[in-house]
Amino acid sequence: MAQLTLDHVTKVFDDNGTDIVAVDDVNIDLADGEFLVLVGPSGCGKSTTLRMVAGLESVTSGDIRLGDRVINDASPRDRDIAMVFQSYALYPHMTVRENMSFGLEESTDLSNDEISRKVTETAEMLDIGELLDRKPRELSGGQRQRVALGRAIVRDPEVFLMDEPLSNLDAKLRSGMRTELQRLQENLGVTTMYVTHDQTEAMTMGDRIAILDDGKLQQVATPLEAYHQPANQFVAGFIGDPSMNFFRMEVRDDRLVGDEFAYPISQRTRESIGGTEHVTLGIRPEDIELVSDADGDHDYETVVDVVEPMGNENNVYLNFSADSATTFVATIGGMRSVEAGQPVVARIPESAIHLFDAESGEALQNRTLDELEDTEPQL
Repeated sequence: MAQLTLDHVTKVFDDNGTDIVAVDDVNIDLADGEFLVLVGPSGCGKSTTLRMVAGLESVTSGDIRLGDRVINDASPRDRDIAMVFQSYALYPHMTVRENMSFGLEESTDLSNDEISRKVTETAEMLDIGELLDRKPRELSGGQRQRVALGRAIVRDPEVFLMDEPLSNLDAKLRSGMRTELQRLQENLGVTTMYVTHDQTEAMTMGDRIAILDDGKLQQVATPLEAYHQPANQFVAGFIGDPSMNFFRMEVRDDRLVGDEFAYPISQRTRESIGGTEHVTLGIRPEDIELVSDADGDHDYETVVDVVEPMGNENNVYLNFSADSATTFVATIGGMRSVEAGQPVVARIPESAIHLFDAESGEALQNRTLDELEDTEPQL
């Protein structure tokens, strides 16, 4: 296995004389055996980044290194990298066995017996041993995905690249395959770069996640760090479902004042703001409490607009008044009953708020992981 490094990697496309920057000065280090997920909205540059690593797109500037070797100009077959595509990319006229064998036959000097052994062992590991003589058209979506994975695994590459490999599966199968992929990667110990637009996949699968927006790398962090300590407002809003609530506020001494409410702050919070005059206050939906009476500085009279029952929890959309233009969401337990039009008190604890510079979006204050650990129940 090997370490994979992207060093100031940039990709510029020429669109009839106009430069389109798809990937802008991206720096990422993947440790040997690490599972890193590239995540971001459509068009953010994540698939282009993956294709540059694979050798399917040229690098405009910067270096891609596999171990100590710069591979910018190496052909895809010489990079010792295996890629799994969204579309599976199986040869329809070949059997599963032939699909999995093809790469080894074309790129190695292994004997037919050695190739057959590797294919059989890998198929058994992926629980598709009984499918080796079938054609892709005879397989389900999940089985085809296993074949595509098996074709990559038999090559025993230095790096796996996966481009949204689960997006064609239904929700239940996708959930199961997430677990299988994690277990498989841990067992193989292969350095893996995984691209998805699904934040659930990013949060549940990656050792670390790299968040991209408009070609720029926003943050590389563990899933919990990205969720609780976002580097900026974009990351805070992109990671999490429902998204973090945001309120634009003006700093006035020991209060934040917005269009709908004023929020008293402690000396510690005031110091974190510094000389910034306008901030965005962020609060996760699950950190908003719905209480019966307003008896604190951070309690606000609201009206329930819409309730989304999710089974184990309810997403409750709130307004500050019946004619308010500001809607925000609180997540409460699924056994608690609330109805549209019902008045409720929303509590926004200062210990859980995030603050961002309203102009740059950079984080000024986040809820710390130490604080989160302190609130966990003792088992």
